Amino acid sequence: MGSTGSMQFSQAIVFAILLVAARTSGSAPTDALRPGADERETSRHLSFVREFSSSQDVKPGHPVLNRTLDIVAGPKDGEPATGVLLEPYGVTTDSTHRVFVTDSKAGAVHVFDFLHAKYSILRGGDHPLSPAGIAADRQGNVYVSDSSLQTVLVYDSKGKFVRYLKKLKGHESFFDAPQGLAVDAATGHIYVCDTDRHMVIMLDRKGHVLAQLGKRGGGVGPGEFRFPTQVVAAGDEIAVLDSQNARIQILDARGNFRKEIMLGEVTKHAGLAMDNDRNIYLSDPFLSHLRVFDHDGKLLYEFGEQGIKPGQFNGISGIWVESGHCLFAVDTQNKRVQVFQVNASRSTGECP
Repeated sequence: MGSTGSMQFSQAIVFAILLVAARTSGSAPTDALRPGADERETSRHLSFVREFSSSQDVKPGHPVLNRTLDIVAGPKDGEPATGVLLEPYGVTTDSTHRVFVTDSKAGAVHVFDFLHAKYSILRGGDHPLSPAGIAADRQGNVYVSDSSLQTVLVYDSKGKFVRYLKKLKGHESFFDAPQGLAVDAATGHIYVCDTDRHMVIMLDRKGHVLAQLGKRGGGVGPGEFRFPTQVVAAGDEIAVLDSQNARIQILDARGNFRKEIMLGEVTKHAGLAMDNDRNIYLSDPFLSHLRVFDHDGKLLYEFGEQGIKPGQFNGISGIWVESGHCLFAVDTQNKRVQVFQVNASRSTGECP
């Protein structure tokens, strides 16, 4: 087949793929999947903004066309292989609005920079085996928990590996099974859920242990935990998902108990987040939806259902609220992250 025939054949494939995409989009037209679209309203509480699942999604232009051209012609010479979310779990953003996603199946942390149309992977240190929790501080340092390596890896704002938190001599580590983690923006204190020890560890910027919240063996009393899995720092307090006690505990920044929110049944893979109004978001991977509570524990609303369309989930896990008005939700089994505008928040601004 000559070059002209090959070009016509490729164009035909492109047209066919675009036609199939248009016909199978159902009630979620392509315009509804692009930032700034008019038809992106998902509910009166949360508005769908975008979804992303690979490095191709940071490219400017039509996302379906970009992916189609790569399928037909392959990536450009010198262009790195596409980074694809395989089993995303945790998500956070930094002060420059870069989005970090942990991926346990890929053993990687994906970095999506939509403002500069760049994609990268955090590298250095031991190759992550099971990256899970992730958080960033005001200086742009990124903290990644890995329960298989029994440590927390620290990267600087340029993505360079810096050190481990509390890595002891040899192969030993201070942590047993670190999972969820958070950074207090005001103090720089780092909170790590050491799940199997039934504790939340508070450290300073240099990695010195300031407090060990909870007790070995676990407990059911105020300030005690049984398999804590997620922690969020907001304002002058932290919220801890005390998974086997089926509750969220609210503590002050020093770890003193304030209140609890009883949940009924909760899975250890649930995600936890808090917005500027101190509303608390809890994901449910089994039911594929979110529950949102006010600060006193009153259920405000539920959001989402099983499916593949915007606002639908299949195994929703990690969640994060940026600047109080932008919700990132890891849709694990659909291998994507969905982004929503929080309509009720007092914070102003648009999601990136």
